Amino acid sequence: MLGVYLPMATLLLVALLFGGMFLFSVAFAAFLFRHLPQQDARMLIRKAFPPFYLFVIISSGLIMALSWRSDPFSTALMAFVMFTAVAARQLLMPAINHATDMALRKRFLWLHGLSVVLTLIHIFLSGMILVHLVQ
Repeated sequence: MLGVYLPMATLLLVALLFGGMFLFSVAFAAFLFRHLPQQDARMLIRKAFPPFYLFVIISSGLIMALSWRSDPFSTALMAFVMFTAVAARQLLMPAINHATDMALRKRFLWLHGLSVVLTLIHIFLSGMILVHLVQ
């Protein structure tokens, strides 16, 4: 019985992770900066990123738990996503906030660029898993 539901649950969870990361990264931040004063948008983004990374960490961990016995490919990719999301939440985001607070423009741009690239990698990897699961 689990043989039918486990792959479907994994697929749905990967789709949720992919869609959630894509929507947050592309639409949410752009919407805030378009419709709020810049300072308000920055404060809201700063408050939104820790829960966003928690969503990525929990989702990727659940995907790993669901797929570890039957799909080592998805498990390995989700392990990378989970561990790098932990590092981003615990190390990168505080460093970005510190660079912003200290007006260290070059450092902020470099760290922010790193976080963008990391998020794009996370989205790409979850997209790869989606394609892998539906084939």
